[in-house]
Amino acid sequence: MDKVTATTLAKAIDSLDKKITYDYPNPRTKTKIKIVNVKLPEGPISIKRCDPDKGESFDDKVEQTISPKMLWRLANTIKPNHPINIDRVFGASYNTRSALEALLLHTERFYSCYPGRLERTGEVTEVKNGHKHLIFCPDDPHPKGVIGLKEVNNMVISDIEREFMIDSLQLNHQEQAKSKAELNIQRRHAQIQVLLIKCAEAMGLKSWVAKNDHSIEYNGKKLIELDPVIKQLSETSALQGYDRAAPAGELIDIIWFDEEGKKIPAIIEIEHSTGVTSGLTRMKSFKDEAPELAHMTYIIAAPDEIRTQVFQKASKPQFEGMNIKFLPYSAVEDLYLLCQRKLRGIDNIRFFHTFLEDVN
Repeated sequence: MDKVTATTLAKAIDSLDKKITYDYPNPRTKTKIKIVNVKLPEGPISIKRCDPDKGESFDDKVEQTISPKMLWRLANTIKPNHPINIDRVFGASYNTRSALEALLLHTERFYSCYPGRLERTGEVTEVKNGHKHLIFCPDDPHPKGVIGLKEVNNMVISDIEREFMIDSLQLNHQEQAKSKAELNIQRRHAQIQVLLIKCAEAMGLKSWVAKNDHSIEYNGKKLIELDPVIKQLSETSALQGYDRAAPAGELIDIIWFDEEGKKIPAIIEIEHSTGVTSGLTRMKSFKDEAPELAHMTYIIAAPDEIRTQVFQKASKPQFEGMNIKFLPYSAVEDLYLLCQRKLRGIDNIRFFHTFLEDVN
C-alpha cells in the first residue's frame, strides 16, 4: 500500500455507518461519538460527543472538528504494522485526538495493541508490559464497526532511548533491604522520584519529596538539597490556613507546586507493587485536611503491568470523588525525554495531563 495520507484516514472514517454511535476503547469511558459529516478528500471531520448515562443528548451538543491538520499530523507518523501512541503524537494539542483514535479503531485496518517496552533497573534490562498504542495493519482487516485488538506479544518498543543517566543514585536506606529484589524495588522507586523532580523542574515547577526520602543521594547531593526541591512543606503558600495539611502530606512521594508555591498541579504516589492502598490513603488524608485543594490532580505512578490492580484499588468507595489518575512508568520516561527538548509555546500542565489516564 502507498503511504498513509490525510485522505486515507478521512476515507476510512467516512466509510463508517453515520447512523450509529461509537465507543472509546476504554470501557470505563461512557461517552459516545457520532459522525456528523466527513468532507473529502482530507477533512475536516465533524463529530458530536455525549454521555447518555448522564442524561445528555446529541441534540444539545455542538459539533467538534477533526481538522485536516490533525489528519496529516497523524498520517505522517503512521508506518504499517508499527505501533504509535496518539497522545505522544499530538501532545497537549487538539481535544478531539482521542475521538480520532476511537473512530479509526472502528475502521477495518486499525487496531489497538499493547507492545512491550524495555525497562532498565541498574544493570538489568527487562521487557515489561506496555500501554495502549494504535497500529495500522493494511493486510489484516478486521470487521468494520468494532474495535480490533491486535496481539503483539513479540513486539517491543525500542525506538526511544530509555537509558537515563541517573548517575550516582545512592539509597542510604539500603541496609533495610531484606533481599536483592527489595533493593531493586527501592532503587526503581527512587529513579522514578528523580525523573519526576527533573520533569517538574523542566516545566518550571518545584517538588516536595517524601520526608523519609530526603536523604537519598542523587549526583552527589541529597534529594532535599536539590534546588527544585521544597525544603519545608508547611511554609508553602498553598497550605497556609490548613495547619494539619502539611503533616498529612509529608510522606507523599512527590507533590508539585508552581514557582510561587501557590498552586499544586499534581500529588503523586509511586507504587512499585500491587499494594497501592497505602499511597491512596495518604493522598486521601491530605485531601481531607485541605478541602479547598480537592480539585487538584491525585496520581498513582506505577509499573505499566499493574495497571489493572491500580484501577481496582483506586475505584474503591473510600476514594470516590478524588478523580484519581494513573501514570505508568513508561509515560514518566517518555515525559522526561520530551522535557529534555525544552519545549516552548505549550501549556505544560495540559501537556502533562496527556500522559495520565482516568481511574475514577
